[in-house]
Amino acid sequence: MAKTARPQDPAPEGTDPQMSRMGPKLRATRKDRGLTLAQVAEHAAVTKGFLSLAERGLTSVSVPTLLRICEALGVSIGALFDYPDADVVRGGLGAPLQMGGVGIQEYLLTPASEKHVQVMRTILQPGGGSGGAYTLDSETVFVVVVRGRIQLSVDGQELLLEPGDCHTFSARSPHAWRNPAPGESEVLWSIAPPIPHHGLQLRGQLRAPAPPQD
Repeated sequence: MAKTARPQDPAPEGTDPQMSRMGPKLRATRKDRGLTLAQVAEHAAVTKGFLSLAERGLTSVSVPTLLRICEALGVSIGALFDYPDADVVRGGLGAPLQMGGVGIQEYLLTPASEKHVQVMRTILQPGGGSGGAYTLDSETVFVVVVRGRIQLSVDGQELLLEPGDCHTFSARSPHAWRNPAPGESEVLWSIAPPIPHHGLQLRGQLRAPAPPQD
């Protein structure tokens, strides 16, 4: 997974709607695993204070940083998604999706039962985007621009996509994206196969603190 700089200046406190669902799930997962803030923060290369804010939904988190936190917790980010409860999604809203990023609203349009493809709808405010490059535990990403523009970087190659433009690339290639337009942009992402929604095997770096000895 691509490396990003350690966050230094979290956003001022005030509930961040982009982490209002994901933050408490991160905290519950950490508690269930018996891990401390310090353990997870060190493994994810963030400060303990930043992680605390993220768990309370008080700061935005970039996509690569959120993926690192999930890796530190030993869980796929897909396991923390909310999924649509029906095959028919009205109005393109689906289930609110919080996968990190800044200045975006996202919706998951495919149910958890779908095993072959995962479709997400992303609305980006001017300057909004992933906040850095990342990879996914999948094979293929397809993106199509519905309106506005998106600046897409894949393996360091910069692409400007306009309405109707689309691009297919490997999910394992480091990629980042943002909205360079003065107005809102909207894109649809298709990921195949879907991001796993199960736990990951812990790699030995993180263990719950040992109980005190008598």
